[in-house]
Amino acid sequence: MFNLTPTVRILLFINIGVFLLATQLGLGWLALYPVGSQSFQPWQFLTYMFMHGGLGHIFGNMFGLISFGPLLEQRWGPQRFLTFWLICGIGAGILYSGVRFYELNKMNEARLAFQQEPSGVAFADFFRDNAPEARGFEIVAAALQRNPNDPGLIASANETIDAIFSRSFNSPMVGASGALFGILFAFAYLFPNTELMLLFFPFPIKAKYFVTLYGFYELYSGFKRVPGDNVAHFAHLGGILIGFILLKLWERNRTRMY
Repeated sequence: MFNLTPTVRILLFINIGVFLLATQLGLGWLALYPVGSQSFQPWQFLTYMFMHGGLGHIFGNMFGLISFGPLLEQRWGPQRFLTFWLICGIGAGILYSGVRFYELNKMNEARLAFQQEPSGVAFADFFRDNAPEARGFEIVAAALQRNPNDPGLIASANETIDAIFSRSFNSPMVGASGALFGILFAFAYLFPNTELMLLFFPFPIKAKYFVTLYGFYELYSGFKRVPGDNVAHFAHLGGILIGFILLKLWERNRTRMY
């Protein structure tokens, strides 16, 4: 059985409660929308971490919370543990929003460039850079390359690109993964030689090696996204970075007190 500490238990119940409410009421306004979207609100930097995209999503995050959180709460106390969880989650959301803002700006530039000079090559490049999971765009690109002045093809291509940009611009992020990755980093930092027995590892692995490998995997996945990957890898990395900064600040303050 998991030895649930008070704050871990409260976070677990809140996340499950919000998930159950969201299945009935939607609660989409709690998710984190891209900055600039009509649906974006500042409070979403906090509320998004209590929303989840499905059973698998919430199970993975809550399993990580109850696996690694209690030992940290026992070491820090409830107040500091909750502070760490919230700051990592909020910080991860802010950093990911910055990355997303950059990505959407690039997508918009490609969209506007196509409007200025429509061509089959530009149409295909837009999809390869921004929607690699899409299928069938090659046919339209080839037709547009053969008939570059066809107004019907150009109008249809513009509508398609506009729809993809609009969908991306209004797609929110949800989940406690940013906060959880901060917790994972803190666990590996404070208990580096603790051996973990994981389902996908056939042998025990020390926490410091597991989190290091996981971090490099997230970095690789963030830059080399595969078609259909809708995971916010840079939010995970943001949680690790914020966790590292916060731990270093706490260490320095403690040293000054001594």
